[in-house]
Amino acid sequence: MEQITNILYWLSTGLLIPVIVFLLFFFAQALLTVGHLYNAYIKRSNTHVTLNRQIDELSIDDFMETIPRETTSQEEVLIFLNKLRTRPRSAAVLNKILGDYEIVADRELGKSKNLLKLGPMLGLMGTLIPMGPALVGLATGDITSMANNMQVAFSTTVVGIVIGAIGFISLQLKQRWVAYDMNILEYVVESLKENQNLSTEN
Repeated sequence: MEQITNILYWLSTGLLIPVIVFLLFFFAQALLTVGHLYNAYIKRSNTHVTLNRQIDELSIDDFMETIPRETTSQEEVLIFLNKLRTRPRSAAVLNKILGDYEIVADRELGKSKNLLKLGPMLGLMGTLIPMGPALVGLATGDITSMANNMQVAFSTTVVGIVIGAIGFISLQLKQRWVAYDMNILEYVVESLKENQNLSTEN
């Protein structure tokens, strides 16, 4: 029994370095996410005001003509609106484009979900793993070793919580943006289908 517990102890202790490496990786990814969100917010604040005004003022055909034929913008809604404008307007193609957007949006949301779930998970692992050596140091009177291990434990906890917090906030924002973009795309798709049906009836 003692051999088994020793194996578990050394196995868990050996995981500390990989946990810290992954924490640093996800922390860097979280910082990049903050920058990306700020950049996306600046772009969206201008683009969506224009889109809403054009939707309210123009017919669907005129609205589609206002979409840039070529855009360097990274906003997915403009990219997919341009696809809706240039592709054949059959119901199957329109539904396919709408489905493609949902796949892209789900992939983008997955990045924030990973931060939200893995950050606190790795932080908890980074907290519990050094606790074993810290207790050993306390039992043997090695206060320096105990203090060092406790410092690692608290640091990984804080970093994991920060990663999870950034993941939560970014997920909330992205879900709101995706819902907003889906509303625009679904309006365009349904309007194009209605126009196609009216043309067929006439």
